[in-house]
This record gives sequence, C-alpha cells and structure tokens, in this order.
Amino acid sequence: MRSKQEMMELGMNFAQSCEQIRIFTLEGSLTNVNIPNDEFQDYDFSYFVTDMEHFKRNDDWLNYFGKRIMMQKPEAMELFPPELGNWFSYIMIFEDGTKMDLTLIPLHEYADYFANSDGLVEVLLDKDNLILEPIIPTDQMYHIDKPSCQSFDDCCNEFWMSSTYVAKGLARNELLFAADMMNQVFRPNLLTMLRWKVGIETEFSLSIGKSDKFLEKYVSSETWITLLATYEMGSRENIWEALYTSYALFRKSAQFVADQLGYSYPDYDENVSPYIDSIRRTYA
Repeated sequence: MRSKQEMMELGMNFAQSCEQIRIFTLEGSLTNVNIPNDEFQDYDFSYFVTDMEHFKRNDDWLNYFGKRIMMQKPEAMELFPPELGNWFSYIMIFEDGTKMDLTLIPLHEYADYFANSDGLVEVLLDKDNLILEPIIPTDQMYHIDKPSCQSFDDCCNEFWMSSTYVAKGLARNELLFAADMMNQVFRPNLLTMLRWKVGIETEFSLSIGKSDKFLEKYVSSETWITLLATYEMGSRENIWEALYTSYALFRKSAQFVADQLGYSYPDYDENVSPYIDSIRRTYA
C-alpha cells in the first residue's frame, strides 16, 4: 500500500493542478486524533468544484490516482438510491490495496457542507480563501450522550418487547426471522445500554466508534466475552442461548445505569421474562 504521505500528496497535487477544484478537504478517521492510524483506513477526500459535469463526463481523470481493481459510484446506482443530493462520489480500491472515497461537491454548497459537517473535517486547500473561520477536526458529535429518564425507559421497553419477536420466530422454527430480529431490532438496545454504561464510567467524554468498534477497550473481559457469545447463532438452540445471555447482560448493565443516574429499572423484565420462559418450555 502507498503511504499516507504519498496519498496526501497525490490528492493535493491533483487539486492544485486542476482549475475547477477550489477547495480540498479530508474527512473521517484520518482527521481523528483519537483513532490510531493503520493501513486499512480510507482516504476520504472531497473536491469542491466549479463544474461537476467536467468530471462526471467520463472516469479517465481518476486514472491519475492509480489502477483500480474496484470502483463504486453510489449516485449512479439504481438498486441503492443516492443520498447525497447534488454531490457525486467515487469509492475506489486500487491494486496496491489503498482505498479512496472521493466526493465531488458543487462549490456553491461549501457553506452548507461545513454547517452540516460531523466535525471530522480538515481543510487542506482553499484557493479563494472562502473559509473565514478555522476548522478544527473533532469527534465530539460522536461522544456518548447521557440518556434522559425517558430514553432509558424507551431502551428497556424496546429491548424486552423486541425479545418477544425473537422468541416467536424460534417457536415457529423461523430461524432467519429470529436471527434478523436478534441482530436488527433486539441487539441494538443491548449495545445502547452498554454504551451508556461506558459513558457513565468515562464521564461521557468520548466516542467508541462506528458500530461500537472500540467497545472492547472500555468493558471488562467478562462482559466482552459474554457479548460475543450472543453472536453465536448457528442453530435454534444457539439463538435461544444468545437470547438469554443477552437478557443477563442487559439486566446487569441497565441496573447499573439506573443506579448511577437515579432512574428506576422498569418492570418490563419482570413481566416479560416469565412469558418468554413459557414459550421456550413449550416450543424449545
């Protein structure tokens, strides 16, 4: 793979040499001082341009960055509707393994871009001095938020209600449905509660990353091993065990959060647990 210095110089050299490009920014994890650099990080570049069609007309100009083994143009796809409005992006993997996410943005939208930024952005080039205030990258938008009493109750409510869907799928031997409910609806509430526990223990001063990828760093080894066990769902019995393991982990974490924040742990657990037990006894 090319080095960070090589890629940054490549992006800058192209921006400087192309008259249509007026602003060049770097986004994402490479701007975040709290994330260690590694060879798998993407280069999230954005070019603010005066003429979008100049670039969209064909893809030959992208050869400047190297030979590609794979490219995706999300805004040109039909199956997955575009979400970037007037912007246009190229997600590229090069033959040396380097990955670049390059986005073209109409120059006149630069103010909206910075107003709606997630904070992880660094201005590398501003040819016309359009950006008047200094931009300092920060991941503060992703810091764990302290839950309100209502949010805490909502999480508990959704956790226990959605667990009934998992049990129903298992009772019917609909394993794909049960696994989907487990992963898409039920488990996110367990992760939310674990996230809040970490927030309390770190005074809500940090982020644990996209998809909670740094969670392991902030929980005990016992909690981590227990959480990983809930992903073992290769059989009907495995899913039952994952469900009950999730119950125990959620119960412990939620009671901690409730105690620390002065909230009451609601009675959803007390009411739903016997109901799930009866389903398992009858249909397991």
